[in-house]
Amino acid sequence: MTRDDVTQMIRDAKRNSGKTWKELAAIINPDVSPIVITCALLGQMTLEKPEAEAAVAALGLPAEAALLLAEIPYRGSIPAMPPTDPLIYRFYELVMVYGTTFKELIQEEFGDGIMSAIDFDMTMDRQPDPKGDRVKIAMSGKFLSYKRY
Repeated sequence: MTRDDVTQMIRDAKRNSGKTWKELAAIINPDVSPIVITCALLGQMTLEKPEAEAAVAALGLPAEAALLLAEIPYRGSIPAMPPTDPLIYRFYELVMVYGTTFKELIQEEFGDGIMSAIDFDMTMDRQPDPKGDRVKIAMSGKFLSYKRY
């Protein structure tokens, strides 16, 4: 069994359960962001052992799946670059269009460095709008300065 196999089993079990990602996250660990739990279930983060066991129980997966859910994953495994899924492509497009602006404004404010994607929080909310609901994503990453030696 591979991590990709487990991800497919999770997708199948989720579909069959009728549960949402948020509902599964609340079962697995209500104290952790549903974004983090969903990311782990999809193979991009690690679950703690009790979380992995809770995921296996909630989804009716084989016990071996818990071992793979608790392993450090190979991150950033989008199948194609540029991404072909329209929703994922829009994030890619945001970076292509606004990436240099993000860089300039962040470094003007903080100095020479980067925003961490490790020490990082993200929230996603639905904002009702008469013209069509909007997606609000807020990201907060620790600033890491480049060091001079």
